[in-house]
Amino acid sequence: MNALILRLVCGLLFTGMVLGVATHPPKDLTQGLGMMLPATMLLGVALKGPKGRSRLPKKRVPPAPPVSGGTPGV
Repeated sequence: MNALILRLVCGLLFTGMVLGVATHPPKDLTQGLGMMLPATMLLGVALKGPKGRSRLPKKRVPPAPPVSGGTPGV
């Protein structure tokens, strides 16, 4: 439940930041770049969640068995 609330809050903050940029555009490039960093961080948390990875564990593939025969060391 906390992750859902965090994602919702970050999504709303990102939306507010985008609307703020649309109504009051930055004066120069450096101000615009400075606004992009927090916006991308908020968007990342809103899309992926606080942990940034899926909840399902990845299936690990066992290593391939060594190939017998052939020339060794090549």
